[in-house]
Amino acid sequence: MTKTKVTGLENIPPEGAFILVSNHLGILDPPLIFSILDRQDATAFVAKKHQSNPFYRWLVNRVHGIWLNRNNTDTYAFRQAQQHLENGGILGISPEGTRSPTHALIRAKTGTAYLADKVRVPILPVGITGTEDAVKKLLRLRRPEITVTFGKPFTLPPVGKINRSLGLEKNTDEIMCQIAALLPPKYRGVYKNHPRLKQLLEVKDKKTKTAI
Repeated sequence: MTKTKVTGLENIPPEGAFILVSNHLGILDPPLIFSILDRQDATAFVAKKHQSNPFYRWLVNRVHGIWLNRNNTDTYAFRQAQQHLENGGILGISPEGTRSPTHALIRAKTGTAYLADKVRVPILPVGITGTEDAVKKLLRLRRPEITVTFGKPFTLPPVGKINRSLGLEKNTDEIMCQIAALLPPKYRGVYKNHPRLKQLLEVKDKKTKTAI
């Protein structure tokens, strides 16, 4: 059993499509998040390398997970994801593309921003802490302390045809800074000094002081 603190549940849209984005620390992240969501139309990208694990393959297929080839542009997986979102479902993505070896945010790929530009749905940021060593603690009969923080949904500006790669990079940074703003400093990684993160934290600080 884990000791899990969840905040921001009121920010989860009760209906309609959205992309859920989070940092990725451990194997417990996806099942933990989707166990919290009170909706049956949620799925996620899952790396194809996990297909070699019979139990994991069965579990992913049971929840209609979308197998993704992380080493190449997987147009089939992206078409599946786009269709799921257009049908009003939830799609979970870890923009970093893999578990962070440092346990702090690493540079994200632009695939999430690309998909968001295609489907034009809200993005729900989620920050997770404590799952990086949760399995080890459980095996030692210790209760890991985990936090899951849901931020407010936001939308990204459209990416034009001119300087498209630059636009996707900018939107990717926005996604990651929104996640970083939900995390303690030691988890913010390569985005810790990003100007946009500083803006988000200043707004958050002002709201906190106003509420006191």
